[in-house]
Amino acid sequence: MAPIDNRALKESGLPIIWILGGPGSGKGTLCNKIVAKYGFTHISTGDLLRDEVQSGSERGQEAANIMKEGGLVPTEFVLTLLAEKMVNELSNSKGFLIDGYPREKAQGELFEQNIGEATVIIYLEADDNIMIQRLLGRAKTSGRSDDNEETIKKRLDTFHANNDPIIERFAAKTKKINGVQTPEAVFTEVETIIDSILQQK
Repeated sequence: MAPIDNRALKESGLPIIWILGGPGSGKGTLCNKIVAKYGFTHISTGDLLRDEVQSGSERGQEAANIMKEGGLVPTEFVLTLLAEKMVNELSNSKGFLIDGYPREKAQGELFEQNIGEATVIIYLEADDNIMIQRLLGRAKTSGRSDDNEETIKKRLDTFHANNDPIIERFAAKTKKINGVQTPEAVFTEVETIIDSILQQK
């Protein structure tokens, strides 16, 4: 991976928040509320990958081939996309919400080495049964092929196996929030966290 020029990012001092939580824990809803109030830039690694694939670029074709085979796109590839997006958005951003990344501990460590340190990590905790019910409810309208009970359970198993070590490794900066509350109650807790970060700037 070519070294990422992250000097401007570091000098900007903008907050970088990782939003973690299982499928159906409410990450997307929370990110939308943060963007609306604080003007942060919401970056979903899934969207970045899809956009790159749709662009038809050489990199996008490479990623598409890996995903077609059921493989995982290399961490370096995703980090490069993330860094490019963050640098491009610097001039009109008040902070960054990184949604769905890191998916494993090593990705988090590489992010901090190559891009910048996470200011805080918000982890939406939700009981597996509740996430399953939410996703099955979503499946009625989403048409997503991976929103069936068997696939959802596998996704949750994978999530826990990879996410628990992230939370352990970055415990000092992780804020756990009960994701089963109403979206409004979740956001009230998150506002307190973000307001305290912004006051320190």
